[in-house]
Amino acid sequence: MSAKVIYVMGPSGVGKDSLLNCLRVHVQTFQPTPALHFARRTITRAAGDASEDHESVRHEDFAQLAQLGAFALHWQAHGLHYGVRHTEIANRNGWVIVNGSRAYVQEARERFPGMAVLHVSAPESLVRQRLLSRQREAAVEVEARVLRSQSAAVDVAAGDLQIGNAGSLEESTSMLCQMLQDHTGLQLVRTL
Repeated sequence: MSAKVIYVMGPSGVGKDSLLNCLRVHVQTFQPTPALHFARRTITRAAGDASEDHESVRHEDFAQLAQLGAFALHWQAHGLHYGVRHTEIANRNGWVIVNGSRAYVQEARERFPGMAVLHVSAPESLVRQRLLSRQREAAVEVEARVLRSQSAAVDVAAGDLQIGNAGSLEESTSMLCQMLQDHTGLQLVRTL
């Protein structure tokens, strides 16, 4: 495989999806567009869910795809199955961003030696506020999710990237662009 993987992870509520969506829009403003591909995930989530562009499949279809070896990466979290098809990573020139799971990072590291891991974090109070504003879960469920995320923390390994997503989305995206440009060599920051 020619692509290099950037595996993005962090607890629910740190703003991974918002940050990646903002990065995607930013990257599209460059001409030519940098060699950065955002892997589309296959998820056992309802088709109408607009939280991210994904391929929606039923649980039994996901299981069959996994058994047939359709996924380069796949995991389960929060009652859903997530997968990244081989076609989203294989034969891509440049870098591929994968929105991954903290529980799966070790297996992902083994499958893609040398991949970059990007840890996204935010203060606990902000995470709680973001989760409550989604209105997907009751307050008691949000609190349980916050407590689980603390106990499921993943150690940062040498060479991993880290970003705090506590300011405005524009500020965080700007910091992320600089960090990724420094790491990948891709032109992601405009020069005057």
